[in-house]
This record gives sequence, C-alpha cells and structure tokens, in this order.
Amino acid sequence: MSEFFIGIALFLLVNIVAGLVRIIRGPSLGDRMLALQLFGTTGVAILLLLAESFSEPPLRDVALVFALLAVLAMVAYVKLVGPESDERHARREESA
Repeated sequence: MSEFFIGIALFLLVNIVAGLVRIIRGPSLGDRMLALQLFGTTGVAILLLLAESFSEPPLRDVALVFALLAVLAMVAYVKLVGPESDERHARREESA
C-alpha cells in the first residue's frame, strides 16, 4: 500500500509543476495566487500521503501547519493586494 501512496504523491508533484507554469504565464495576479494556493494544498496532501506511507506521525503536524499558513497567506493577499490591484495590472499590460 505504501507504493500506492508514493505513486499518488509523485502524481501530485507533477500537478505542482503544472501550477508553476500557471504562475509564470499568468495572465492575472488572481490566477497566480490561485496557483500558489494549489502549491499549498498539494503540498499538504503530499505530506499526508508520505506520513501514512512511512508511518511518520510528525509529518501530519507539519501538514497541519502548512494548511494554516496557506489560509493566512490567502487572507493576507486579499487584505493587502485586493481586487483593485488586478485591474491596475491589466491596465499596465494593455499599455505595454
């Protein structure tokens, strides 16, 4: 069963690479932030799979901390950047 969990973790790692492409290409700041959320969620899933596969309960604690940090990062993004920043970014791209 541990080979199955490791296989799923590798598949999720490929999803992170796909998210990296979205961060590089954009097209908007919101898309990039959602791709970063994908990193957080997928990273938590990978850690949980590895914790189960290798019977390492401390990895579950690390996954919980990463999940909480991902939520805080999203709240900070919305508070600091907000939707008006996306409009300014779009205007800059149109003028370039």
